[in-house]
Amino acid sequence: MNLSGSPFDFLIAFGGGILASLTPCVYPLIPISAGYIVGHAHGHKRRGLFLSLFYVTGMAIAYSALGVLAVLTGSIFGKFSSSPIVNLASGIIIFIAGLAMFDLFNLNFAIKLKLPGGHHRTYVWALFLGLVSALMISPCLVPILGAILAYLATKDNLFYGGFLLLCFSYGMGLIFIIIGTFGSRLVHLPKVGVWMLVIKKIAAGIILLAGVYFIYTAIRRF
Repeated sequence: MNLSGSPFDFLIAFGGGILASLTPCVYPLIPISAGYIVGHAHGHKRRGLFLSLFYVTGMAIAYSALGVLAVLTGSIFGKFSSSPIVNLASGIIIFIAGLAMFDLFNLNFAIKLKLPGGHHRTYVWALFLGLVSALMISPCLVPILGAILAYLATKDNLFYGGFLLLCFSYGMGLIFIIIGTFGSRLVHLPKVGVWMLVIKKIAAGIILLAGVYFIYTAIRRF
């Protein structure tokens, strides 16, 4: 198994997941999902921890599959990492995703998430619920996920693609784990406000810089 790349890639992906969880389209969904976990933990920290871990793992499975698919797509057409044309195309896609996060145009296909009720308390159900939640939230994350997947399409390493999205997923799910373990009474979420827009702009700036880097690298290879 060869993960390739730098260990910092995975730290950056983890941090990117944290930033993604604090953006305006994802953050409002946290109380709904976390409330479901806390409600079924019945005040037991250990149960809350495992329920939230299974929930976030379900999210990670969904997004890691997208990472593997992106790498496979690149592998089908050969060594994409050595192709300036594909690197240029990926850079343009990433750059456009960054512009979308600046709200210059709309790439937001957000779906309202309503978690089912009932008395299902098994960890398998939490895993499945996390997987479904990830798929429902993903349209809202089109700019971020699109940038990551465009980057992974230039790689030729399945493990790298899968683990990069795995780190991103656990970064995005960190707040679920904290709230699921300690309960909503010990974790007071800040109110929705301007601070989320600031975080969104920071993430947009990072994505734009990544796109410029890919475009510049591709042009130099021509």
